[in-house]
Amino acid sequence: MSPREYKLIFTGSMGAGKTTAIAAVSEIEPCSTDVANNDSGGHAKATTTAALDYGEITLTGGDKLRLYGTPGQSRFDFMWKILGQGSLGVIILIDNSRPDPLRDLRDYAQAFGDALAESRAVVGIGRWQTHPSPSIEEFHEAVRDLGYAAPVLSVDVRERRDVLMLLDVLFHQIEAAEQHAVPAIADMETP
Repeated sequence: MSPREYKLIFTGSMGAGKTTAIAAVSEIEPCSTDVANNDSGGHAKATTTAALDYGEITLTGGDKLRLYGTPGQSRFDFMWKILGQGSLGVIILIDNSRPDPLRDLRDYAQAFGDALAESRAVVGIGRWQTHPSPSIEEFHEAVRDLGYAAPVLSVDVRERRDVLMLLDVLFHQIEAAEQHAVPAIADMETP
């Protein structure tokens, strides 16, 4: 049997950590389309993703997990639909230090509602330790109020183990929704 390929999406607002998360787990040097940030009012980052980020992981048996990060700014939202096509699941990253992280969650949940509706999504809350409000429970309630059942986890996307945890939880969601085996992240080959 030839190796299979799985496509996963990382999405969220500018500065939520999509590029960092992919870099934390990718076994290749991630491809990035960062450009100078000319919206310093929205975020103090020096650069922002204009099209996509890309990384990959080899799973046991040679299967490939292809990781795509979407641009965070809504002016690039046309890329969200393009990148989302054919994806097996979505990781929504939320920066809890932003002015209205619950609104960010609602915006990205709406954009990627198909994946959420099919239980193929997980939400990662970053900077929660330094910005504990809104609480993880408030995010759970917001997800439920939107009519979805996606898990919500506090993560530090700079930490490989946290990103692997997001991927593992997402694969469990996918496996439950699809009712067929998807390789667990624990089966990932180590570089």
